[in-house]
Amino acid sequence: MIEASRMLGHEAAWESWRAAMHGERMHHAWLLSGRRGLGKASFAKQAASEMVAQRGVPQPEVDAHPDILVLETLPSSSDEEKKRQEGKPYTRKRSISVDQIRAMQRRLTTRPTLGPRRAVIIDSADDLEKSGVNALLKSLEEPPVGTIFLLVAHRPGGLLPTVRSRCRQLRFHGLRDSDLERILTEHEPSLSPDLMSAAIEAAQGSPGAALSFIDDELAPIAKELRSIIVNGDTDFARRGALAAAIGTRPDRERLLASVRLARNLCAGHARQAPREKRAALIDAHDRLLNLGREIPYANFDPGLTVVEIGGLLAGAATPKG
Repeated sequence: MIEASRMLGHEAAWESWRAAMHGERMHHAWLLSGRRGLGKASFAKQAASEMVAQRGVPQPEVDAHPDILVLETLPSSSDEEKKRQEGKPYTRKRSISVDQIRAMQRRLTTRPTLGPRRAVIIDSADDLEKSGVNALLKSLEEPPVGTIFLLVAHRPGGLLPTVRSRCRQLRFHGLRDSDLERILTEHEPSLSPDLMSAAIEAAQGSPGAALSFIDDELAPIAKELRSIIVNGDTDFARRGALAAAIGTRPDRERLLASVRLARNLCAGHARQAPREKRAALIDAHDRLLNLGREIPYANFDPGLTVVEIGGLLAGAATPKG
């Protein structure tokens, strides 16, 4: 995430974090909650970097810092690990494993290296194996001195109540359109007004979604998705146009981006739709959410996936008249 988005729109979260950081006794576990793409992981890394820093002591970058441990899903194979090392897109495993949690806990038996504090970032807690959650809970119940946990959560309601109850929660909300415009302008100064407007509408307050919209050239897909949800698709013509916009051999990332765009459309229309039409939009949103969870891991037919995305929107369409 670019620099401006670390602070912009999250002033309240920063105020709470910094007040605690400079207080007499900082809470040992924090739950950073909000939907995907709001900058929670970037916040966690920047917040951890500020917390562990010591005046007069040179500080490495976050990814190489000995006192900042970041747990995330690993590459799914040795070939995917090579791609990661080469800076290429790679496929991840489904979960953060209990072995990763236990390896982290072994690190916590030693003292921090450069100062009195250490940060552990879980990105995201939604991806923890069940056994990994239980192992993490032991650390949350008996935290090592000087260790602060930051749990990124896109769906905090899915976490165990015993985990949530041990965390102080920082809530992240969607950004204002003006904030998204500022971020996009910093990212792409020559962006046309039409594309800027389309990215902001598609993002629904998420800077990550707005940046992906531009970087992945998603405007044609968003146009066809919007056409289906506004007008319906009784003759399947619009679903054909959607398939053409997504491409004949889309990879998983492009399909996931299409699902996220479709979900955002459903959410936006649900907020404005009459009560009798809202249930269909909410149901389509939930089914798109489940589809998005399956795409990274399941064997799938890209063509049928595109048809399913279009079909869910067509079924929830609210054409006028």
